Amino acid sequence: MSDKNDVTRLSAAELADKLSAGEISSREVTQAHLNRIHEVESEVHAFLHVADDIALQAADAVDAQRSAGAQLSPLAGVPIAIKDVLATSDMPSTSGSKILEGWVPPYDATTVAKARAAGLIPLGKTNMDEFAMGSSTEHSAYGPTHNPWDLDRIPGGSGGGSAAAVAAFQAPLALGSDTGGSIRFPASVTGTVGVKPTYGGVSRYGAIALASSLDQIGPVTRTVLDAALLHDVIGGHDAHDSTSLDYSWPSFAEAARSGSLTGLKVGVISELRGQGFQPGVLHRFDEVCELLAAQGAELVDISCPHFEYGIAAYYIILPAEASSNLAKFDGVRFGLRVMPEGTPNVEQMMAATREVGFGPEVKRRLILGTYALSAGYYDAYYGSAQKVRTLIQRDYAAAFEKVDVLISPTAPTTAFKLGEKLNDPLAMYLNDVATIPVNLAGIPAMSLPMGLADEDNLPIGLQVCAPAYQDARLYAFGGALEPLLEETWGGPILAKAPELGKAVR
Repeated sequence: MSDKNDVTRLSAAELADKLSAGEISSREVTQAHLNRIHEVESEVHAFLHVADDIALQAADAVDAQRSAGAQLSPLAGVPIAIKDVLATSDMPSTSGSKILEGWVPPYDATTVAKARAAGLIPLGKTNMDEFAMGSSTEHSAYGPTHNPWDLDRIPGGSGGGSAAAVAAFQAPLALGSDTGGSIRFPASVTGTVGVKPTYGGVSRYGAIALASSLDQIGPVTRTVLDAALLHDVIGGHDAHDSTSLDYSWPSFAEAARSGSLTGLKVGVISELRGQGFQPGVLHRFDEVCELLAAQGAELVDISCPHFEYGIAAYYIILPAEASSNLAKFDGVRFGLRVMPEGTPNVEQMMAATREVGFGPEVKRRLILGTYALSAGYYDAYYGSAQKVRTLIQRDYAAAFEKVDVLISPTAPTTAFKLGEKLNDPLAMYLNDVATIPVNLAGIPAMSLPMGLADEDNLPIGLQVCAPAYQDARLYAFGGALEPLLEETWGGPILAKAPELGKAVR
């Protein structure tokens, strides 16, 4: 690891303090991160597009404003990476798919616009599973991202690019999207912090939709405070998004700085700590439970009996909504167009475009979703899945009548090898057993590093869930627990990453 004088190793909060004090310029910070990207990108492949000129111009603008005495936001001048699912008016937005290769939208997603308005510096667009369909970032049309802890392993998905960029010190902050765990699972296996906000708490306007009732944009960072600071920037009501909540949110950064574990009732979900979970994951989780009890938290065993049906319900609801959302990618209006030989009609052109433009995982889910919505099967499949969704929401409601937060491992295992599950979709889907219920219920959840597994010294995430609208409770809990975990491990989890290669560490 580099020493603390390397600005790429500083947290966003630390960078913000130095920038505000005039100890360093945004151009210097931005150039350092661009240099880091170009140093390690050939091995990590976290980015699909790096925007050197755009980033430096934005950094110079912030420096000029600061020199002129302008009142700037807390994160002004700090770099950020943007998941390629978000529309950017000056960079390609492909959603990891060939069907959108090279497409530059005419507008910014609301979260991107808010980040720019706050003076954050966009470094580029990060790699992802095509249209966010996947758990490993191996389903990107542009090749897989590699986990900075072990370049032969996956960084999680679908937002593996954002998590890998943060873990490899290419960016202190990143934006991700979470439909069934696509922020939290990558955070778990890369030793980073990832937050899925309350559904509607962060605008989805300008996010290329996968499943509209499940998708949520959120922060990917290296510390809980950084996630809170970024959440403060991107959150809030947006009139462009019909699902956006008109709600007065508290300061998440303030919550992260003032949390306490004493007297907190912490529910331990019994269905998410048994069969299928790696022994090292459960060992670290049990240690966290002991640590919480020692700090005065009250641990309560909680049963959520309908969680076992979560994956089955999710993989009906998501493909059904995706089959509707992706219908617009037809070669007629924008994106890729493939013209068969001869004089093809529109339907033949659409079929040829989708055959070339969509990858195998997207095709698999679109076929499944179209079937689930077809006449004669709608009630049997989609209707039944929505009933299961209601039962899972009731499980959470009953649990939160007894406890303040719920905890579990974020994922049953550490990062698996690239290619290990690529040809076994069902095995891949099981990675999301702990994260999917959160999206079905619309509640907020956070993954923060809780240690390294005994078997392989790879990071493990602790998932913390709170009731809807209570995102601040996540930050209060995480902000109080994080320093205790760092004390246990002798520093941040990322400081324990091995030297995997000259270009990476």
